[in-house]
Amino acid sequence: MTDYVTYTHSVCNINYHFVWCTKYRKKVLTDVIDLKDILHGICKKYQWEIKGLEIMPDHVHLFISTPPYDAPSKIAKILKGRSARLMFRRHPELRNELWGGHLWSPSYYCGTAGHVSSEAITKYIENQKKGEKGNSSPD
Repeated sequence: MTDYVTYTHSVCNINYHFVWCTKYRKKVLTDVIDLKDILHGICKKYQWEIKGLEIMPDHVHLFISTPPYDAPSKIAKILKGRSARLMFRRHPELRNELWGGHLWSPSYYCGTAGHVSSEAITKYIENQKKGEKGNSSPD
């Protein structure tokens, strides 16, 4: 079953897998409940659905579904920036481990996922060029 989301002028299934690390790969993420609550709050505010979340001592894995108008770079910036600010506010002792006021490394990983493989989409588009009749989607 596919998790389509309907918006005013579109129907989407946009999912991203984000991974980001603490600055210097320091293993400081010990209060994972607090960070999970923070990330859930941020995602709720922006109407991003968390499909999976795992917090390791030095990095975060987050799988979310988002609207089409939110770019992955914007999502990463918001998640990392707001979570860092709130974590430093709730856990001032983190500043002893992470000097310079940065909780997160500046980089991140972002991968996309949906219910259709890239191979299926390529084949669907090629079949359109050939004028084949069929489904109106690559399902």
